[in-house]
Amino acid sequence: MPELPEVEVVRRGLDRWITGRTVATVDVLHPRAVRRHDGGALAFEADLTGCTITAVERRGKYLWLVLDGGESGALVAHLGMSGQLLVVEAQRNDDPHLRVRIGWAPGRTPQRELRFVDQRTFGGLFLEPLVVEPALGRTVPASVAHIAPDPFEPGFDRLAVAKNIRRKRTGLKRALLDQTVVSGIGNIYADEALWRARQHFARRTESLTSPQIAEVLDHATEVMSAALTQGGTSFDALYVDVNGSSGYFSRSLNAYGQEGEPCPRCGRFIVREAFMNRSSFRCPSCQRRPRVPHG
Repeated sequence: MPELPEVEVVRRGLDRWITGRTVATVDVLHPRAVRRHDGGALAFEADLTGCTITAVERRGKYLWLVLDGGESGALVAHLGMSGQLLVVEAQRNDDPHLRVRIGWAPGRTPQRELRFVDQRTFGGLFLEPLVVEPALGRTVPASVAHIAPDPFEPGFDRLAVAKNIRRKRTGLKRALLDQTVVSGIGNIYADEALWRARQHFARRTESLTSPQIAEVLDHATEVMSAALTQGGTSFDALYVDVNGSSGYFSRSLNAYGQEGEPCPRCGRFIVREAFMNRSSFRCPSCQRRPRVPHG
């Protein structure tokens, strides 16, 4: 699943190509892609047609297009495991997994359109109202209001988040992945941040000080910033930017996916361990197992 850097790369690409565009045509090719929209495919096509995209925004892994300055709400995109938002030439052949096509009035040459492609159909698009968050004063889609701010948002309070994580009394990585605590950090960047901070993923949050947890958050921010400069992390063709290009940060990973490779810091081989129905990667020397593993 795309994490914050990958979604931000897509957001920047969409902002470049579609902000200011007015939707002229909408074609839903698979009803499951708009299953969360009230009224289904026909209502989705009617509700989106004629709207002007005035901004492209993101929180953590969540992405939305602001419509008519917010008066028409937002088009929310959940990419799921394999969803892609691509801006392509309108004459390009359809992808076999094309689910939704969105076009605008003729303008630049060649004419382009926005396509939602989703191989596994776990993702989707839907329109919903925007709501104001009292704490930050930011306007977000209703379905995103419960998601915590990410480290790149104005107003993100790393020390307050660190104290909240400490109070969770759970494993450190489990807390980092909790999107109601801090959003945007997924499995890849959690492993990388923990490697940089020399912390084991099962370390109990209450056994750490708030400054120690804040240091982990700082490392997560640093590694995600580095990933952004390389277009994100791509392991296969399922993650690409709006032009269909892959990111290259996978070549810079120190821990995630590096099982059997020497740790860049100490030379011990990176190991892979089961974690929440997925995998965690760590250096057994730099990130020693805590005496009391979390259960």
